[in-house]
Amino acid sequence: MSLPYVLILYYSRHGSIAGMARELARGVEQVAGIEARLRTVPPVSTVCETTAPAVPETGAVYCTEEDLRACAGLLLGSPTRFGNMAAPMKYFLDSTSSLWLSGALIDKPAGTFTSTSSQHGGQETTLMTMALPLLHHGMIWAGIPYSNAALNTTREGGTPYGATHVAGMRGNSDLTPDEITLCRAQGARIAQLALKLL
Repeated sequence: MSLPYVLILYYSRHGSIAGMARELARGVEQVAGIEARLRTVPPVSTVCETTAPAVPETGAVYCTEEDLRACAGLLLGSPTRFGNMAAPMKYFLDSTSSLWLSGALIDKPAGTFTSTSSQHGGQETTLMTMALPLLHHGMIWAGIPYSNAALNTTREGGTPYGATHVAGMRGNSDLTPDEITLCRAQGARIAQLALKLL
């Protein structure tokens, strides 16, 4: 029998969010009895004739409705676009009405994570706006409590609303030790909550 899993669903344009997703997965997998499942969403295009390949060339495979329906918990990540989630993630979430109608995600724990190019580039608003559709699905949104000391020591990313990263104007800054610590803490917390709520 397979283990329950936390779905780490993300969109990453330049790699920062993908790096965070891998650290969140490490946090999930520190918890016995549950595993992490990494999935992504395809980009969207303003050109209607453009279609994405069925399987991405690199990274995680695309998320299916069944991946989302069967998860025990969810971590949702997107880069910030003007203080909000990126269009590909919003597009994917807008397609989950059947899960809302069936109540498939009710009472499952969820968290959000993001990356911005600057310190005050909309991290908290992005985390909160990603939480809105999850709350509509009846999920239980959980952040990172201040018992995690890295929230008080970080000089880059990291908020009580969820893990964050400051990628820099070129999007090439590595995750800091505090950012990694907070990613892993959030992954572990969602995993622990998922097991308690099964």
